[in-house]
Amino acid sequence: MNSLLRLLSDGHFHSGEELGAALGVSRSAVWKYLQRLESDFGLELFKVPGKGYRLAEPLSLLNYEDSSAVLARLGWDLYLRETIDSTNAEALRLLQSGVLAPFVVLAEGQTEGRGRRGREWASPPAQNVYYTLALKVSNGIQGLSGLSLVVGLAVLDALRRSGVEGVGLKWPNDVYADDRKIAGILIELNGDPADLCHVIIGIGVNVNMGPNALSIGQPWTTMREQTGRLASRADLTHFLSESLYRYIGRHSREGFSSLREEWEANNIWHGRSCVLSTGAQQIKGLMTGIDEQGALCLWIEGRGELRFSGGELSLRLDHDS
Repeated sequence: MNSLLRLLSDGHFHSGEELGAALGVSRSAVWKYLQRLESDFGLELFKVPGKGYRLAEPLSLLNYEDSSAVLARLGWDLYLRETIDSTNAEALRLLQSGVLAPFVVLAEGQTEGRGRRGREWASPPAQNVYYTLALKVSNGIQGLSGLSLVVGLAVLDALRRSGVEGVGLKWPNDVYADDRKIAGILIELNGDPADLCHVIIGIGVNVNMGPNALSIGQPWTTMREQTGRLASRADLTHFLSESLYRYIGRHSREGFSSLREEWEANNIWHGRSCVLSTGAQQIKGLMTGIDEQGALCLWIEGRGELRFSGGELSLRLDHDS
């Protein structure tokens, strides 16, 4: 399927015979693949007798040589995959096989993309960015304090460099544009933070996904919708790597407190009534910001300001307020 996408990515017409010869399959098999592109991936195809098939518009595909060159300047290796279960899972397998961090895993598509709290992450091929950075943590718990918020700042910076305006941060690790989710972060640990530990930083960004491509259980948007043009997935990954290198480096040298003010300046829910989910418990309060370690600060009537961090916490707006 990915080979077919690469053939069609130029936006030109290709005959069924041409596609079949390039893929080594029959024309009937090509037709079945094309139907899957429409039904499963939400890609619009033009079919013209005598001319063949083409996508309604070109695709933005990743490029190993360009991405590898950018990462080499940062001292990071690249592992680019076509379609895998998830980039986080692949990063873990690479670590377990003895590959040394730091390295980046990129994929054209995922079959089992994951968000926080085990939620599915929509991962159609060649439409979004699926990115994982694996790092070795050398300063224990201190090196992890506020890390997801710092990664959010890096994603925000990369989106702005890509021309997306009106973006902001939602605690603890979502990026919003126009009050809708445009990117999410999933951070996982491998090892003992008190000894040898690796952190696996997974980032998903909605780039060119069509509005009817998939059913997603929350308001969402894409770079394309926000900018009005097809976005370069390759450029975004380059910006993202550079921003991560810069922000994580500062976090390592100076701690989260040095970046707290910048995060607060981009906090889209500051002063708003929210509901914090902590497992089975629902806590309502006014979001007053974050503390020096990145913990959430909520002002709760009758209890004053309380702080929350760690665990599977989830924050949403209180629409009943």
